[in-house]
Amino acid sequence: MTIDPNNRSFLTRFAWLSIGAAVLTIALKTIAYLLTGSVGLLSDALESLVNLVGALMALAMLTIAARPADEDHAYGHSKAEYFSSGVEGTLIVIAAISIIITAIPRLITPKPLEQVGLGLAVSVGASLVNLIVALILMKASKRYQSITLEANANHLMTDVWTSGGVLIGVGLVAITGWQRLDPIVAFIVAANIIWSGYRIVKMSALGLMDTALLVEEQNLVTKALEPYAEKGVEFHALRTRQSGARKFVSLHVIVPGRWTVHRGHRLLENIEADIRHALPNSTVFTHLESLNDPASWDDTNLDRTETPPLEK
Repeated sequence: MTIDPNNRSFLTRFAWLSIGAAVLTIALKTIAYLLTGSVGLLSDALESLVNLVGALMALAMLTIAARPADEDHAYGHSKAEYFSSGVEGTLIVIAAISIIITAIPRLITPKPLEQVGLGLAVSVGASLVNLIVALILMKASKRYQSITLEANANHLMTDVWTSGGVLIGVGLVAITGWQRLDPIVAFIVAANIIWSGYRIVKMSALGLMDTALLVEEQNLVTKALEPYAEKGVEFHALRTRQSGARKFVSLHVIVPGRWTVHRGHRLLENIEADIRHALPNSTVFTHLESLNDPASWDDTNLDRTETPPLEK
């Protein structure tokens, strides 16, 4: 399904779903912590608080990203999604540091847990909520190519795995009676959260730095150009980048100098259409050049080589 990049406001409904899930899981995990006194469950509740902040940020950035292009933003507002995922990744790391700070005193001075069975049951319920919402968001992120929803889904899945680790830790404490297992599990949880936050921040940075499309996507562009290359048309200066769901492709098309403007224009129209068909949600820019003009080969790099003035 091809999604109109100028009509993506409906994606905010997924952010609202994430907000609702965060509020519910915060309440459930806080209850679980109050029942048991487990620092592991407290760390779980803190991460859910970060989930809420991240979901609110996702709502704001999805709203901005859905705005159409204007005079000040000729390429649209889709890059706003990278700010959301970047902030969420940073918040994840901050939550991990908070967990470590909270767990250190418990490691030094262990404290017995209370009402473990009831606390675990409440926490399991919260984890199921996160799991269901994460799967919904991940499916939507792939379908609508939204890095914001992908980051939010990965964050929630991290929360699910984190909760699983905490539940195991609390269960082991109840079985073995070794109270230090609780803060130890909290440290392991924090390490996992930091790794997840790093991956999300890295993904956002790559988008903001205009990193080229995936190799698989670049190959789709190259394959679309093959029929023209077989007919003697040449290409260079192929560049790609992605901005949210929108992909950008630019290239120079080199043809014999004797061609008419009309013939060259029709060729470019066909090339652009074929690339858009091979790579949905893409904007294609082409530049026509002459095989017979030496200046055509001076602009293969981003900063072109200086050439003498053209003859009048």
